[in-house]
Amino acid sequence: MNSEKLSTSRMVAKDVRQNSGLIQLDGSYGEGGGQILRSALTLSLLTGRAVEIVNIRAGRPNPGLQAQHLKAVEAAAAISGSRVEGAMRGSRRLTFFPQPVRPGKYRFDIGTAGSTSLVLQTVVYPLALAGDVSTVTLTGGTHVPWAPSWHYLQMQWATMLRRIGFSVELELRRAGFYPRGGGEVRARIDPAASLQPLELTDRGALQSITGISGVGQLRRAIAVRQARRAEQLLQPLGVPVQIETAELPAACPGSFLLLLAHFERTQLCSSVLGAPGKPAENVADEAATALLAMLAGTATVDDYLADQLLLPLALAGRTSSFRTPRITRHLLTNAWVIEQFLPCRIAVTKTADDAGEVRIEATAAGVIPLAGPTD
Repeated sequence: MNSEKLSTSRMVAKDVRQNSGLIQLDGSYGEGGGQILRSALTLSLLTGRAVEIVNIRAGRPNPGLQAQHLKAVEAAAAISGSRVEGAMRGSRRLTFFPQPVRPGKYRFDIGTAGSTSLVLQTVVYPLALAGDVSTVTLTGGTHVPWAPSWHYLQMQWATMLRRIGFSVELELRRAGFYPRGGGEVRARIDPAASLQPLELTDRGALQSITGISGVGQLRRAIAVRQARRAEQLLQPLGVPVQIETAELPAACPGSFLLLLAHFERTQLCSSVLGAPGKPAENVADEAATALLAMLAGTATVDDYLADQLLLPLALAGRTSSFRTPRITRHLLTNAWVIEQFLPCRIAVTKTADDAGEVRIEATAAGVIPLAGPTD
């Protein structure tokens, strides 16, 4: 990479690396889920600081590291040759000793329905800042509950990342729906350009609604019914509504509906999965109702994207701001993890309409936790 194009995040990471002491995290803090682990792995690789996580998922029905979490650890170690202690199923303590990230070609088998998206998001920023092109191929779940679907990554996450300075090209080779999974995706990660902040305090006028209604190993008529029902619910908005239908190559049956509301300055996304016995019209009702609720407020990003923007915007090393429909424990917990590694402050405040105003300031002011442990 040309030295004149080194991103601000590289400089931030270099500054943090000068303090190479072990960072200790309580994995039961706040929301207490697997995102603490994944964000910590990412930030450890970016800053070169070792991290020890204790009480991993302590409050969950199946506490400790499970198969999908171990895949994230495996991926982080594989792209860097890092040393890991405690990487075993059920372990509630893990220590990660990072080494420099090596761009290249990687393949990870997440398992039957483990989320390919969550593992990709663990390694994408370290690889983007490693100085050369990388490709990552993952097999597992592409459209599963409690994780962004492949189409969400492609149409919402990757789109917003490009505005910050990250370039991730995504290819869906085979869909893997819950609970069987078996999908395959490929990501090309280009070296990051100079990273830019986002100022999304005003979304501007609504311009159009687009979307995709998809099925795998099911009748196309299901996708058509989902699309038509959503179009009926969204037509009163008075803007063009266009939802395409698609039959995906898939390892198992499944369906989904993703809707995007395009504004002058941003876009909001709603995504819902089908399920056995769940009518196509119910899928559409859920997706459209969620989108309409966001449109009724002042949010400039959806609440899932809010979580996912914190880390890349903290790396930009400048001030960013946006509005999320609601303040979640997941958002607050992820902000806390980031502040343990990077010289930034993430402030989250409630607005008059109960949305969340998020402000990310890259400073050397130290760590200011947003909330204390709740588990």
